[in-house]
Amino acid sequence: MIKFFKNFRKDEDGAVTVDWVVLTAAVVALAAVAYGQISTGTSTAAGNVSSKMATATK
Repeated sequence: MIKFFKNFRKDEDGAVTVDWVVLTAAVVALAAVAYGQISTGTSTAAGNVSSKMATATK
């Protein structure tokens, strides 16, 4: 039993897994923020184009 605990303490697989989970969560959060910003910017640009085209004269 003591050997099991010594091996468990030395094993770093769990720490590596936690690192990857945190890194993946950060990438997903960054992608979500970027998507929100791009979506807002695109909607604003489309609205501006639409209003300019509506007021344009022939």
